Amino acid sequence: MNSIDLIRMGLGNLLRRKTRTFLTVLGVVIGTAAIVTMLSLGFGMQHSFQQQISRMGSMTVIDVYPSYDGGYYGVTSSRGRSSSASSTLDDKAITQFNQLEGVQAVSPEIETYLRLVSGRYVGDMLVKGINPEIMADFVPEISEGRLLQKGDGANLVFGSQTIYNFYDGKARDPWRYMGYYDGSEPKVNVLKDKLTLTFDFSYGMRRSPGEQGTSKQPRLYKVKGVGILQQGQNESDYVAYMNIDELKKIIQDNARNQNGNDAASRQALQEQLKYQRAKVKVKDIKYVQGVQDAINEMGFQTHSLNDILKSMQEQSRTIQLILGGIGAISLLVAALGITNTMIMSIYERTREIGIMKVIGAALRDIKRLFLFEAGMIGFLGGLLGIGISFLLSFLLNTLSGSAGYYMGMGGEVKISVIPLWLVFAVIALSTLVGLVSGYYPARRAMKLSALEAIKTE
Repeated sequence: MNSIDLIRMGLGNLLRRKTRTFLTVLGVVIGTAAIVTMLSLGFGMQHSFQQQISRMGSMTVIDVYPSYDGGYYGVTSSRGRSSSASSTLDDKAITQFNQLEGVQAVSPEIETYLRLVSGRYVGDMLVKGINPEIMADFVPEISEGRLLQKGDGANLVFGSQTIYNFYDGKARDPWRYMGYYDGSEPKVNVLKDKLTLTFDFSYGMRRSPGEQGTSKQPRLYKVKGVGILQQGQNESDYVAYMNIDELKKIIQDNARNQNGNDAASRQALQEQLKYQRAKVKVKDIKYVQGVQDAINEMGFQTHSLNDILKSMQEQSRTIQLILGGIGAISLLVAALGITNTMIMSIYERTREIGIMKVIGAALRDIKRLFLFEAGMIGFLGGLLGIGISFLLSFLLNTLSGSAGYYMGMGGEVKISVIPLWLVFAVIALSTLVGLVSGYYPARRAMKLSALEAIKTE
């Protein structure tokens, strides 16, 4: 019996008993749809985790801190060594980071809180020093103006929210307006208005009658705003950036002006000018773990959004196993249904099987015929089950999107995601379940005695 005859006969047998075939296929459809829908909820959760984390910053950026007991600002690493001379975050360490495989750029950071003054308006903000040549690797795209460039002096690039930090320092109660954003336009045009920078946080404020100023006149530095970043929903929104070399000069000049040049002051200045953190950008997310491990081995503390993602993925995998197990129970019941259908088919076709053997059909052909029928039931059930799964996924995402919109979460809320590989995997699985379920009935049909089968009424 050639393959075409086998397929024609197998399909004919399935169509001859339409109701039984339909009900058996329906069982596989329900089982397949249950597995895919349950797993899609797990994948949707994982997709949601990734979206939430990506809003917090780049997945390819690693934060590196000097290694102190207990970590730096609460950042710890189980792989980091205890602090030592080798874990000093300096230019030598930055060079070592740059030499690691997969590293695209490394930016050391120093930061300090400063006051910007423009006319009667003052604004307090965190200013970070950054290397202008690699700034584009670590901040969102520019919204207005430009990024810092090599050779830039006292120029600033503002995070999207820092432009709202300005308030009227001459008002009777200026503190109530500090950091308050009422939805109006920024009080200062940071790209056009004149800006003055100072370390004195009383400068530009309304003085009470009889109030004395500081004993030593603070240094004032003329600065210029050259750019505003797009909103990135991370720390860059609340930071202003300056050329790291220029920021060092300003810190040094202010320290000498305020504290003099004695040994204690110089020591304090050196501590202030130490790199507080470095950011390492890798070429692809696949390099993150390897680069983190290498930096930890050098004795530094590291942190990346990949750490959070890994923890969330572990939770997601556990939930997927539970949901997939629930769906698998339905498919197991469907498998028993296929076995039952094929055994009943043997009882009904015993005489037909005997005639096939008498006219010369090989035992292998009889086995293949029953396996084909069982496999076809599994294949059709898997195919239709995938279609039902996509429909359910669409309905779930539509409903969750509507709920998210009315709850202020936006319309892009996906709680069900069906990856392409899952489609092919489930169709293959349902077909395999059909073949396995039909194996025992096929063996039984193959072993029937031809003479006894012909005598069967």
